[in-house]
Amino acid sequence: MAQVSTHPTSPAVAPAPAFGAHIADPGPLGLAGFALTTFMLSSFNSGLAPKSAEVVVLGVALFYGGIAQLLAGMWEFAKGNTFGALAFSSYGAFWMGFWYLVSHAKDLPTTGTDAAKGIGVFLLAWTIFTLYMTVVASRLSGILFALFAILLVTFAFLTVGELGSSSSMTKIGGYLGLVTALVAWYASFAGVLNGTAKRVIMPTWPR
Repeated sequence: MAQVSTHPTSPAVAPAPAFGAHIADPGPLGLAGFALTTFMLSSFNSGLAPKSAEVVVLGVALFYGGIAQLLAGMWEFAKGNTFGALAFSSYGAFWMGFWYLVSHAKDLPTTGTDAAKGIGVFLLAWTIFTLYMTVVASRLSGILFALFAILLVTFAFLTVGELGSSSSMTKIGGYLGLVTALVAWYASFAGVLNGTAKRVIMPTWPR
């Protein structure tokens, strides 16, 4: 007679879910906030919209490009995505910094050329940051590399435009910013569409 064990076999224990796995992908939100705000500002920098109406960017810069993107960065921290956390948090801070600079421009102790030089230094610092983020993005996906590469060139032209008081350079930077916004919108659209469909519909060319 076969012997029957009185000790039932223990079921396999499922591994604990990774920390932050329950959080939805914050990437599309961060990219959308960045894209829309960049599109609006670049419309004025390129001359497609009158510079006198640039103030309409401020609310979007603070709440969508700034706060919403900063929150996306915090959620990326929770998901363990160092690159996304740094990128969204930093560019969210950039847009909040832009909001502060423009809304408090009348309080700046410098005017004219000196103010332009100061803004040029501000843009130069962000160019440097974007440079090394571009290097890292090249190891992640084709769409992210394209986004950061175009953004890098955009910042470079805007920096030269301010430091050299060249409106033509700023205008070129504006047109490049429009391209940057379109690429960021594509990446955001791909993220939300692919995530919703649970399959790749819009390619992002991962490495």
